[in-house]
Amino acid sequence: MIQIENLNFRYSKRTKLFDGLNLSMDSGLIYGLLGRNGAGKTTLLKIMSGMLFPKDGICRVLGYESSKRHPAMLSDIFFVPEEFYAPALTIRQYVDIYAPFYPEFSHEQFDTYMDELQLSKEYHFKSLSLGQKKKAVLGFALAANTRILILDEPTNGLDIPSKTQFRRMVASTATEDRCIIISTHQVRDIDKLIDAVIILDNSKVVLNHTVESITEKLSFKTIGETTGEELYIEESIAGYQTITSNTGDETTQINLELLFNATMANQQAIRNIFN
Repeated sequence: MIQIENLNFRYSKRTKLFDGLNLSMDSGLIYGLLGRNGAGKTTLLKIMSGMLFPKDGICRVLGYESSKRHPAMLSDIFFVPEEFYAPALTIRQYVDIYAPFYPEFSHEQFDTYMDELQLSKEYHFKSLSLGQKKKAVLGFALAANTRILILDEPTNGLDIPSKTQFRRMVASTATEDRCIIISTHQVRDIDKLIDAVIILDNSKVVLNHTVESITEKLSFKTIGETTGEELYIEESIAGYQTITSNTGDETTQINLELLFNATMANQQAIRNIFN
């Protein structure tokens, strides 16, 4: 669904963000996009959405070059940024204006989301809290039923019950012909939701694998004493959080935060496991 080849991007002559970036993303998966501050996550999402243009290389989305902003692509992709402009409209007016741009938009689905999130379509965006605004836009994004859905820090501003609702709503809309990309620093909000992990660092993709393939290769455990066989260790109140090579048939729950920290600490060791 998304194919990026030898992509170069810079904001200025002195600031080169991507240099020969290659990345592919398939349908039927929910991706978690991780990286340090300044790694280029939001920039990459904007390039995919046709909001920023690469200097060189290709970014194809649904078969179209994203920089061409083809109407068929734009009607089948929805991007929810971390910060967004709150229009001087009610939620109902917002839907009336923008829903026609998305052929698969479901008003019935949107109404269900509004009920679940306890929002009225008569509410005015200007009167809503940050969390309420985000819930309204997330509800619209999911109801648009685009084949590509991009969410940048979607859980920022949401309270704990709303985060639970968000995960349930996203999971319910995942289909075999849809690709959902979630970029976040709040990894604990999505570790049980995603199907694949992408980690960016130093202008490169250092990890791009499904959760299934990661847990086939790695074991995530909390233990009382270390053995010396660990690939990565973090001390916690409960003991030592560890990553080791999975040498048996055991499958453990992925710990995204631990995986990210391990990848940042020793990229080569993690890469070697998957090569």
